[in-house]
Amino acid sequence: MLYTFYLLIASLKYWVKPKLAPLYVLLSFAIIPHTIHFSLSNITRFLTYEIFPWPMRRQGFLSGNNTLTFPLHDTYIWFTERLLNDILPGIWNTVILTQIVLVGTGLFALIAFPIISHHFFSGRITWLGHIILIVIRTTPEYMLAYLFLQLWGPSMLPAIAAIALHNGAILAFLSGQNANLLRLRLDAPETRARRYLYETLPRIYGQFLVFLFYRWEVMMRESAILGILGIYTLGFFIDSAIAEQKMDRVILLIFVAALLNMGIDTLSQRIRKSLQLSTGTIKTIL
Repeated sequence: MLYTFYLLIASLKYWVKPKLAPLYVLLSFAIIPHTIHFSLSNITRFLTYEIFPWPMRRQGFLSGNNTLTFPLHDTYIWFTERLLNDILPGIWNTVILTQIVLVGTGLFALIAFPIISHHFFSGRITWLGHIILIVIRTTPEYMLAYLFLQLWGPSMLPAIAAIALHNGAILAFLSGQNANLLRLRLDAPETRARRYLYETLPRIYGQFLVFLFYRWEVMMRESAILGILGIYTLGFFIDSAIAEQKMDRVILLIFVAALLNMGIDTLSQRIRKSLQLSTGTIKTIL
């Protein structure tokens, strides 16, 4: 199935055509399972009743009329329990995992981008490097994490490796393509190591940081989602609440995850602005 997925991704340019989009839309309606149906009453009940905290629904649930009450003290106790037992541990583990992944992604990208740059290797090696990075970055991080989970067992390590490899391959590809735009100086170092340290890396490092900080929010979201594999991030508590059919907890935790991601995105933008980073083209130094 994984090989089939790779073939599907590799063949996108051959079958994803704008002219064929209407046909694909019609086919999607034709093959959709006919057992799926939407109930307006279920949607209304979910939005107006089930997503509210349990203390507000308890009396209506016991009486069978699905009405809401507003017991402030009980609701405060419910929220405090969720904060101490779910939200704070989930945020802490999510942030820890994200920051480890951020460093790992940066290191992997910095090490890997030369394998696709013609300033360091010949055509065969760069072609093989492209293949390796394509495979890593097109494999969903959830799938990578599941494979690593079989090797190392449930811990943060499978999630760290999966997210760092996936995002690192993306950043390595972008940085390598950026490096290929460079015209080296006439007195550029001859050895690969010196060319990397004193010529190429300093000239693309600003763009590399832009890409890294741009993916920071994505890494945070992935770290939270991979909690469904058993890591105590926000995704773990969301998955547990779904399993227990406690939609009030699910909505609260999803809202917290969204706020956390917006905070990281805002912080990333401010860091990029303070460092005066941009994705502008690289000027040639003769």
